[in-house]
Amino acid sequence: MDLPTVWFVLIAVLWTGYFVLEGFDFGVGTLMGVIGRDNPTRATMMGTIGPVWDGNEVWLIVAGGATFAAFPAWYATLFSGFYLPLLVILIALIVRAVGIEYRHKRDDIAWQRRWDACIIAGSILPSFLWGVAFANLTAGVPINADGNYAGTVFDLLGGYALLGGLTTLALFTTHGAVFLALKTTDPLRTTARRTAVRLGVVTIVAAAAFLTWTAFKHANPASIALSITAAVALVAAVALVAAGREGWSFSATTVTITAVVAALFTALFPDVMPSTIDSAYSLTVAGTASSPYTLKIMTIVAAIFTPVVLLYQGWTYWVFRKRLTAPRQADAHT
Repeated sequence: MDLPTVWFVLIAVLWTGYFVLEGFDFGVGTLMGVIGRDNPTRATMMGTIGPVWDGNEVWLIVAGGATFAAFPAWYATLFSGFYLPLLVILIALIVRAVGIEYRHKRDDIAWQRRWDACIIAGSILPSFLWGVAFANLTAGVPINADGNYAGTVFDLLGGYALLGGLTTLALFTTHGAVFLALKTTDPLRTTARRTAVRLGVVTIVAAAAFLTWTAFKHANPASIALSITAAVALVAAVALVAAGREGWSFSATTVTITAVVAALFTALFPDVMPSTIDSAYSLTVAGTASSPYTLKIMTIVAAIFTPVVLLYQGWTYWVFRKRLTAPRQADAHT
């Protein structure tokens, strides 16, 4: 396997790590508007992701940086063509981050409610728009002979892309509900488990439609096998959380997200951005890669620092592994 292909695989791994980890805290943020009916419950929900959410975003920064360094032509076309949706995602992530940091700074219900609204919106928008972006990457976008995006923002809102957005929103929210059930005690645990089952059924329908559509677009045996793996794992996740096996269910939703991302990148290869104008204009792994020297240096740096990041994140999850209990409203100070 040559270095450009190695880095294409590594970038797929980085995006998978980001969606698995940030996916559940997007889900918890979204569920604040569904099952976070009182302030103590919302505070407990934030407590489940409080020690880890910012570490999860490191994966996004590394994935974006690695794409820029390893495939600069891909990065340039992607970020210029998807400028508006990526800007909305960036603003949503900033507003959400400020909300998480500021909501507990004042003992004022109105203050906390306003920041809660920011957290909810800042969780829903990226969950949906990442799905739209990756569906467009897989389906292809209008790229001209110069390698530039030749469409408008409305070209990114086709039926397949919107279904991709709905699928990631439903999948991340289900992933978050399972995580909540895993990290809390009754009654929040019971509520989260029940919500995970109901959302899981909706997610199964959306994911089945999206993955079937993807399979028809790309008759790629490996991609189809990964799509089937994702579907089986999702059904298992719903059955396991219904049976009270939250740990195994969380592992199953992790497998689902991993398989979905792997299926999309597998369907994409050897392109990185297919052109809908002419397949000859498609951006490819080989055609957009940096020089062999740059990729060699990046590989050495990644080999040194990736284990450090993994050890630190693993330690964080281990230290904050205990379940949280939501105080009763009458006992709460807020």
